[in-house]
Amino acid sequence: MIRKGLIYLSISLLLGCKVSLTGGNFGESKTISVAFFPNNSSLVQPTLSQAFTEDLRNFFQTQTPLVLTQKNGDLQFEGSITDYRINPVAIANQTASSNRLTISVSVKFTNVKDSTKDFESTFSRFADFPSSENLGSIEADLIKQINQQLAQDIFNKAFINW
Repeated sequence: MIRKGLIYLSISLLLGCKVSLTGGNFGESKTISVAFFPNNSSLVQPTLSQAFTEDLRNFFQTQTPLVLTQKNGDLQFEGSITDYRINPVAIANQTASSNRLTISVSVKFTNVKDSTKDFESTFSRFADFPSSENLGSIEADLIKQINQQLAQDIFNKAFINW
């Protein structure tokens, strides 16, 4: 496993690409900016915008060698939360036995150094929870879990070209 990592790192250095250990290719970019993502969904959760924006920033800070800037990064992310909803997903005895929290975000990615990498996409993830659970007591954990999945999806689209 270590040998494979060293080979990958050696090839990356020979090719002159700036790559992270997570496999992302950042080209010549050195900075990244993530604008605030307002919540434009019909159901507004008061802390969601701040939580999503911070989780996305933290993800990029821990998974890339890029320096986070307030604005005008070499790589720029902006967008909004477009959907936040709770739906029943499993019915037993004519009542919901399981519910699903879904969050969708619209993302515009701009690569100042290589405009061929720019994109605008919508990402959506969900987490199921028992209907017997009080949403208020587990909502923050569900949001954190979904935000991490969304951040990974956004990272993959921007840097791994998935």
